[in-house]
Amino acid sequence: MSELGPESRLHKKGIRGVSYRLFHLPGFEPAFTRSKKFRLGMVVLIFCLSFTAIASKLFYLSFYIDSDTKQFQRIASKGGFNRTRADLVDRNGIVLATNLLKPSLFADPSQILDVDEAAYHLASVLDDLDLSKVRRQLSGKGKFVWIKRNLTPRQKQEINELGLPGLYFRNEQQRVYPLGALTAHVVGMTDIDNNGVAGVERSLDAMLNSTSAPVELSIDVRVQHAVQEAVQHAITKFSAVAGAGIVLDAKTSEVLGMVSLPTFDPYDPNKITDDQRFNRATLGMYEFGSVFKIFTAAMALESGKVRMSDTFDATNPIKISRFEIRDFEDGEKRPLSLREVIKYSSNIGAAKIATKVGSRNQQAFLKRLGLLNPIAIELPEIGKPQFPETWREINTMTISFGHGLSVSLLHTVNAMASLVNGGKLHHPTLIKREAPSLIKGDTVVSEKTSDQVRDLLRMVVREGTGKNAAVKGYLVGGKTGTAEKAKRNGYAEKSLLSSFIASYPMDDPRYVVMVTVDEPKPIKESYGYATGGWVAAPAVGQIIENTAPILGVEPRGTMASVQETKKAIGQAVSFQVTGDVAQ
Repeated sequence: MSELGPESRLHKKGIRGVSYRLFHLPGFEPAFTRSKKFRLGMVVLIFCLSFTAIASKLFYLSFYIDSDTKQFQRIASKGGFNRTRADLVDRNGIVLATNLLKPSLFADPSQILDVDEAAYHLASVLDDLDLSKVRRQLSGKGKFVWIKRNLTPRQKQEINELGLPGLYFRNEQQRVYPLGALTAHVVGMTDIDNNGVAGVERSLDAMLNSTSAPVELSIDVRVQHAVQEAVQHAITKFSAVAGAGIVLDAKTSEVLGMVSLPTFDPYDPNKITDDQRFNRATLGMYEFGSVFKIFTAAMALESGKVRMSDTFDATNPIKISRFEIRDFEDGEKRPLSLREVIKYSSNIGAAKIATKVGSRNQQAFLKRLGLLNPIAIELPEIGKPQFPETWREINTMTISFGHGLSVSLLHTVNAMASLVNGGKLHHPTLIKREAPSLIKGDTVVSEKTSDQVRDLLRMVVREGTGKNAAVKGYLVGGKTGTAEKAKRNGYAEKSLLSSFIASYPMDDPRYVVMVTVDEPKPIKESYGYATGGWVAAPAVGQIIENTAPILGVEPRGTMASVQETKKAIGQAVSFQVTGDVAQ
């Protein structure tokens, strides 16, 4: 049989022909190529090299990153594009923040055939793109550049239909906020890479990235809505510039509602103004005016230096140095008991009470209430109280009625909770407390002083400046506060901060509610006034009326309940049965 030629050999022997073609050169055939083992090894090597090349290309395309694509590396190092972030829910399980997978568009500039054409077509689909910026991105020398993050399904489809080479999609987790602006200052928001940048999202960033279980906040969205509605109504009605409100559990210091207006939309961070971003409930430091008189009364009673029946002459203004302390509309112009000082909200009486207790005792008491240090809560937006470095007699007097010491709304609400709950100060929180009965607080006043404070607060709503906060069927107690806003050389008489703080039910206080309205304008309905009693007290009453049934607080509208109230609070209480039943 004649020997087959090279062409016939390749045809007949199949794969062996591959090695023949590679190594059989015309006129030369090395002896080692005739080995079957060698030829088989070469085939295996060729397949391995081919597989390695294909795998490398797939790996490259999967991550699409080279050594100098820093943005991509930064994202990948923090858990990749699909990093899981725990949900935030309210105390009843309502979702406040969660994640959705959404496509993002990126490009490889080296694969773009026509930069101008690609930029033009992309801008026609994504109308918020900057055409000149996209041209610069696609003209770069890198291998990776983001074009647009978090696309809609329709946008992804339309880009696919363009059929442009060099464009790719990557699914990412986008943080979404179902309640939007309602919980913006509490929940906060994340940046485009899902890193917390404000609110609880920022303060609990590490926790949210390290757990898959939902994190329960203390907020109740029903209460949150009621607070926002009431504060917004007051702002609109009195043409104010801003406002804030808080509902706090008096026994646990859990925040059930916290609102700062104006608020912001976490979905559109580029349009958030500094005024909207500013949290007036925790970051803003304010002089709350006569609200502080209840702290002065508590201090005096707890010190033992002042009794409820003691009187203080409020006939004439107090002149000290170049200052003069007067009562609103000249006051009662007579000696007032401690009860009357609170009832008529006398600046003169409060100043004389504080002077009798002393500056050192005043500082110590306010510090015990947590009013001289930044408050601890799960938010990064926390302000620092402002008070005089040298605490003189004039400072003691003015601070007694809420001027000269600036604190946050949350400071004030939490301090009030400690005065009405039996004397225990707790750290406020935005995290739901699973075992409230096990919480240990610091004793700041005795139960007797707490009872007396509750009596004074109830009197203000029943007989004094807080009548507009009364809610039928509920024993509400509170204190008004109207402060002129500080300016460089004194105070602006027509720029007011009008506030009201309340607690209910006063036989067994469960909640503290406070509303403050910034720069309200007088209206005909308020007889030309823009004070706390006219502006903020009705808002607090509205919040209590709308949330008490939700929170399970039953109305006290029977004779028996009032008698139980007297028994609960003791001899210090001087409630009038007819007054409580009527309200």
